[in-house]
Amino acid sequence: MIKVGIIGGAGYTAGELLRILLNHPQVELTYIQSTSHQGQLVTQVHHDLLGETLLAFTEGYHSQVDVVFLCSGHGKSRSFIEKNTMPPHVKIIDLSTDYRIAEDGHDFVYGLPEKNKEPIINSSHISNPGCFATAIELAFLPLAANKLITDELHVTAITGSTGAGQNPSETSHFSWKNNNIAVYKAFEHQHLAEIKQTLLGPESKHPSINFIPIRGNFSRGIMAICYTKTDLHLNELKLLYKSYYNEAPFVFLSEQNPDVKQVVNTNKCVLYLEKHGNKVMIISVIDNLLKGASGQAVQNMNLMFGLEEKTGLMLKPVAF
Repeated sequence: MIKVGIIGGAGYTAGELLRILLNHPQVELTYIQSTSHQGQLVTQVHHDLLGETLLAFTEGYHSQVDVVFLCSGHGKSRSFIEKNTMPPHVKIIDLSTDYRIAEDGHDFVYGLPEKNKEPIINSSHISNPGCFATAIELAFLPLAANKLITDELHVTAITGSTGAGQNPSETSHFSWKNNNIAVYKAFEHQHLAEIKQTLLGPESKHPSINFIPIRGNFSRGIMAICYTKTDLHLNELKLLYKSYYNEAPFVFLSEQNPDVKQVVNTNKCVLYLEKHGNKVMIISVIDNLLKGASGQAVQNMNLMFGLEEKTGLMLKPVAF
């Protein structure tokens, strides 16, 4: 059994992670740390887990585990690692932005299995991709891998309110979200750096990525509408995508225009292609909390420990 610890166990991504790991056949949950909820039962925060666990939140952590998931939020993972000595045998999967960009001074592998499966298998430290980044990268990866990105990339993507995290803000309260959508961080979203690194390389400046994020008035899911210029015909593009994702168990090419409910509560990414003149449009849909966060983190854990990628992740979509 894989002994697991979680740092920062009170947020949305930690709640989804717990839901998966409590039903994972090869996992033993050892501790769930939360500074703000120390001593409380996990079910007092994550109500959907009532009847599934009697664990309580702890304040600290200990090293008697095989892997630690860092769910404390952006900026906090680096601080935690700097302040706490982790034994060499303990693997780390970080769900924050802190180690997604390659740089001297850390050995974290970018945890996008559809691009970096072998490095993930051989790594002890994984930086889990962002939710928008996952949807957009999976839309363009077959083109990038075959050096077919020759023009600007254009993306408009809408995300559910859980993408903003659990702590309420002026734009995440129900009264603001309900019957409302809004553009935010146009052309400068924090996920752009990892998207550029993944699709274009760390030193690349051109072609540019034009990204317009939108706050949606639904709870979870992401739809990314992406397009770029290409001379390939639609059938050629479909063959390219099917070939690239042939061994990717969670990425599916659809012949029908997809919707977000197809993927909510699953670790799937559904892609749909259309050709319009000299442009290809790729629609990419994922669950921001699963394939965009906790589900992908467990997928990475499975790879690191030699398990089938699907282990513990055969989740069912919410149809209605």
